[in-house]
Amino acid sequence: MVNIEKIKEKKSIKELLEFGIINIDKPSGPTSFDVSDFVRKSLGLRKTSHFGTLDPKVTGVLPIALNRACKLTGFFLGEDKEYVGIMRIHEDVSLEKLKEAIKNFTGKIKQLPPVKSRVKRQEREREVKSFEILEKVEKDILFRAEVQGGTYIRKLIHDLGVALGVGAHMLELRRTRAGIFKEDDEKYPSITIYELEKAMKDEEELRKSIIPGEVISQIYPVVQIREESAERILRGQPIYEKNLAEKYNFNADNKISVFSGDKFIGIFKVVSEDKIFAKPEFVLQPIS
Repeated sequence: MVNIEKIKEKKSIKELLEFGIINIDKPSGPTSFDVSDFVRKSLGLRKTSHFGTLDPKVTGVLPIALNRACKLTGFFLGEDKEYVGIMRIHEDVSLEKLKEAIKNFTGKIKQLPPVKSRVKRQEREREVKSFEILEKVEKDILFRAEVQGGTYIRKLIHDLGVALGVGAHMLELRRTRAGIFKEDDEKYPSITIYELEKAMKDEEELRKSIIPGEVISQIYPVVQIREESAERILRGQPIYEKNLAEKYNFNADNKISVFSGDKFIGIFKVVSEDKIFAKPEFVLQPIS
């Protein structure tokens, strides 16, 4: 493991803005793109991107990548998400019947994306890790769900209503976790747009709001390479076994976070062929 806090301490605010992430608490109303674009314009950045779209009315965790950290977006997408929401069933049913129906929507399920979604409308398999009822007040049900990335919660609720034979729709939805990003994380809690605006007036407060892009190492295991090999690998050379600082055992196709000490090199895929240990998928080129 690498020490993210130590890496952050060494970086200037300019370096953090060049390769960082801000965990935004999205409000109801704007689109995810609107929020991302607001961050870009407010901080004077070249580009920003968000890790997973939230519908305009949905609130909660929306990590925003800054400048070169945008290249990490694809490596964060697909991580598990957690939601808390309120659904309304169109006719009252017993709590027992509701819990029984939910059993069929836990585990591996088939989902057809909504008509308004931007993805191709073909049935896909997704996993619902947990789906629990927190409270029921007549036809309104407070629930919590942990799901595989790419699962449509509104569609999940709609399909549950169909299975119950009474119909159901979403009243409110909030994302409380997106992969490693949480609304109440001790080190990197989500911040509102208004808190970000306030932080921009104080460099130290702004620093607190930015998560170094090296946090990707919390998803993909860290592999250390020899310092003398770093320059060649940053130019695109694959990692040979002789470049490794120590011996590692990974299966082919495993993705890894490659470092030379505290210096992030990039994301590589293990291939283990002809003495080549891994090939680059993303390399963080030094700024010229």
